[in-house]
Amino acid sequence: MNIIDKNFNELVNKIKNMSQDDIYVNIQNKFHHLPQDIKDSLEQYFNLFNYWGKLNVSSNNYQELFEKSQVLFEHIDDFIWLYNRLEDYSSKKILFGILNNWYQYDFITLKECMNNPFKHYFDLDIIPNCDNEVFVDLGAYTGDTTFDYINTYQNYKRIYCYEITKETLSILKDVLSNYKNIVYKNKAVSDQNNILYLSESSVNASANQALEIGTIEIESVSLDNDILEKIDMIKMDIEGSEYKALKGAKNHIIHDKPKLLISVYHNNDDLWQIPKLIDEYNQNYKFYLRYYGNNIYPTEIVLLCVPQ
Repeated sequence: MNIIDKNFNELVNKIKNMSQDDIYVNIQNKFHHLPQDIKDSLEQYFNLFNYWGKLNVSSNNYQELFEKSQVLFEHIDDFIWLYNRLEDYSSKKILFGILNNWYQYDFITLKECMNNPFKHYFDLDIIPNCDNEVFVDLGAYTGDTTFDYINTYQNYKRIYCYEITKETLSILKDVLSNYKNIVYKNKAVSDQNNILYLSESSVNASANQALEIGTIEIESVSLDNDILEKIDMIKMDIEGSEYKALKGAKNHIIHDKPKLLISVYHNNDDLWQIPKLIDEYNQNYKFYLRYYGNNIYPTEIVLLCVPQ
């Protein structure tokens, strides 16, 4: 047993022998012992991005801490399953770093996981080559990921870019205007064809969401219905809609076996729930994690799923 296995096993065994109340109290105590500037930063961050629950010490609102304790208590066996399915020790260390940050604000392990020589999503140690493929970019924003894909792999057959706001789509088209065979879609992607509603972020347009209630209508589609040709790679960063989008790509996942590059940090459950869904659809995937966030709170976590 190596040090990563040892650290992970010690953590999960500790959690498995605790009640949810005990886990919650431990997280709360660790939070209160953090330096004040870090506590203030975390409080501001969680209240700005409403993904993980609110945190407001002055009003005694520790929803974010409670929800972390809940997912650790209820799903520690699912995290153990994921750990055992991860293909390399970089991935295993990232998973340990995330869970240990949730449990006791481990900033050291996350910092050690931050060094990555490749572009966001495109780890050449995991996916070294893509030639004449169909790439789907969900949450294309202003084209940064599509641009990185083209520059990393050089040659492609066709690219589909999905973005939910017309303003951002216009910028996207300008940025990628020199490239051919790109299909632009002003649509949300979910598990079925439907109407959703735009929720515009006050922080950054990249954090805009498609929700079930609102006033600005958006056409929502499933990938199974919207793209009829074979898909070779799908990237998803759609602010918490990734799970439903994968359900709407079930037939592509079963029959095409596309490489999947999925953001799994927009809530507390995607980290375990999304790989389980993919494994349910197709058991021939290998799983990896890569980390592109900071060392204070784990965001920018990418699950890479590569068909065998």
